[in-house]
Amino acid sequence: MIKVHGIKNCDTVRKALKFFKENSIDYDFFDFKKEEVSSNMIDYWVKNSSIDKLFNNRGATYRNLKLKDLNLDDEGKIKWLKKESMLLKRPIIEYNDKVLVGFDEQEYKDIFL
Repeated sequence: MIKVHGIKNCDTVRKALKFFKENSIDYDFFDFKKEEVSSNMIDYWVKNSSIDKLFNNRGATYRNLKLKDLNLDDEGKIKWLKKESMLLKRPIIEYNDKVLVGFDEQEYKDIFL
């Protein structure tokens, strides 16, 4: 089963969900705003992807927390992800022991179709 993690009002998440719906692909949706992202989930995603893909240093949360001033290393980024799930790039897709971050239509076609 495909697990989609994100928030419903994120444009990139909406694109991913639209792709799955248009291609009649079943998925489970995990909403960051309704369910807590566990420390184990963050560890799994980092292990199966990369901190650079997962850590959103372009979003409002990053700017509002003034994290640029902290010059975070990878461990610092992981600690912040565990405190503030809105720092995660979205969507995060779990599928067959793979972790995909963001929406790339061609990558989705190659993997899911």
